[in-house]
Amino acid sequence: MTGIADSAGALEAVVFDMDGVLVDSEEIWDEARRDLALERGLAWPESAQRDMMGMSSLEWSRYMHERVGLAETPEEISAEVVRRLEDLYWRHLPLLEGAVQAVERMAKRFRLGLTSSSNRPIIELVLELAAIADRFEVTVSSEEVARGKPAPDVYLEALRRMEVAPDRAAAIEDSTNGLLAARAAGMFVVAVPNPVFPPRSNALTAADVVIDSLTELTPETLLAS
Repeated sequence: MTGIADSAGALEAVVFDMDGVLVDSEEIWDEARRDLALERGLAWPESAQRDMMGMSSLEWSRYMHERVGLAETPEEISAEVVRRLEDLYWRHLPLLEGAVQAVERMAKRFRLGLTSSSNRPIIELVLELAAIADRFEVTVSSEEVARGKPAPDVYLEALRRMEVAPDRAAAIEDSTNGLLAARAAGMFVVAVPNPVFPPRSNALTAADVVIDSLTELTPETLLAS
């Protein structure tokens, strides 16, 4: 494992992804969207989950309308899936092991931001239920930018709001599209690979550091030479 060698003192901010990093939600999103399609009597493409990972709400709801064939508008599809997610999260928030502790550790040393492909209401609900909302200076949903991941837009917007240059920030990511987005933004990239939907090898090689879980994420992980 290697860290930032020459610019350790320059690192100011850490930007967390949410789904697959803080919450074990990729399968839940997949289930909610797949069930909606199956309830409408539609086939669920085998590649659908991987195709949609990192997409903004507008992008994945359009995918479900155009590719999967749901008759509802993308806006209606997005609203229904969000409603289902909110109901599940109120009953049980699937925080990943060490997520809250990792956020607390990093907040003691760095300014924190969060980017997510989740809709704004889902971001706010997760952070509220996890009691870590006040640790983040900014949170950005990909529905608030022009393009979802793997485009760098959501990371660049978070850094713009924080007034931090990309080369002074690190991203914590789990997925192919997320890793590629952080790399395209010019950030230091930490990969915490999702074991169920592991990133492709070309995306994993874009990471500067690879760790097995958030229990390994400490300021020293980033600052070590």
